[in-house]
Order: sequence, then C-alpha cells, then structure tokens
Amino acid sequence: MSNDFFFTRLQYESGDWDVDQRMPSNLLNSLVEYTTLAVDKKENIISLSSDDIFKCPFCYLSGHKLVQFTKKEKENFKKYIDNGGFVFVDDCNHDIDGLFAKSFERQMGDIFGVGKLNKIPNDHEIYNIFFKFENGPPTTSQELNGWGDDLVHEYLKAIVINGRIGVLYSNKDYGCEWDYDFRNKRWYKIDNTRFGVNIVMYALTS
Repeated sequence: MSNDFFFTRLQYESGDWDVDQRMPSNLLNSLVEYTTLAVDKKENIISLSSDDIFKCPFCYLSGHKLVQFTKKEKENFKKYIDNGGFVFVDDCNHDIDGLFAKSFERQMGDIFGVGKLNKIPNDHEIYNIFFKFENGPPTTSQELNGWGDDLVHEYLKAIVINGRIGVLYSNKDYGCEWDYDFRNKRWYKIDNTRFGVNIVMYALTS
C-alpha cells in the first residue's frame, strides 16, 4: 500500500455494504482540491473480517439493511477502534427507527458496551477542524426530501476512545448526498462534500 491517504470501504457479510458508489471518488477529489494531502484516488474495498483493516487510516461503512456482524467482524471492529482506528458509519435510510439504525446501534452496544454510542455536541472539534460548520452537522437534501422519517437530525453520534472519536455515526445519509460525479460540483453554489473533508482531516490528525 502506498503512503498516500486512501479511502477504505468496509464489506460486511450481512446487509448491503456496496452503496453510494460514486461517493468515494467525489470525496477524494475534494481532498485533492482543498488540502495538501497526498491522495490515492482509487477506492479501497476490504472485508471487515480481514486483518487488512489494521493498515487503513480511515474506513467507511454504510447500508440500508440489517447489520449483524460475525464474531470475527466484531473482533476486528473493536480491535481497530481500540488501537486508534476511525470508522465513519452512515445510515442510508436516514431513519433513526429504521432497520440499519436499530441493528447497527445494537451491534455497537454488543461490541463496546451499552451506552457508549452518544450524541456529540455541535461545537465539537470535527465541525471546525478544516471548514467551519457553526451549527453542527450540515443538513442533507435526503433528510428534507427523501424517504424514511423526513426529519432533520441535528446531531451526530460517536463512540469516543481516550478522548478521540473512533466511530462517527450519522443518520443523515451523507453517502447519498455525495453520490454524484465530482465534475458536477460546478453546479453547486456550495460544495456539499466539504464536511467529508472535515471528517477525514479529523480522522488523520486528532
């Protein structure tokens, strides 16, 4: 693996992990455009049960369906986070009562203990580490116009290990929000992938 930053998508045996297929290249383009990071522009896909996860600086996990990790997946997830890894988890249903949300949160309780996944304050460092988001997590069009509960979630959740976010969890469906060809950004008044840059920069520097 090169010394460049690379985006890793986690494949897990249950559910549908291969969603938002244009999102990684879009976010990687933003990192090239806005930061001085050396970036590998190819998405890296690995199995959560593979020890390759321990080589990854940043991981992404998403889906719509049931999340039921295997024993090895749970072991790797916990070991990765406990040793300083970072996973951004995004619920494609953007529904706090949906199947993905309920099953993923249950898995986090099994792995880290009930009550470890909590809301983070909207003045958290992650909202200011690169771009400034004064009101916390930016709203997505999926929340306003999509399926599910049509509610705007004014917070993100996280599992914090030794004062640092290890698992960042969103019901806001950023994956779908950023799932477009990066060349179409010119049509946006404000680039909506900027918060993704914050997430990556936090993962790498905090």
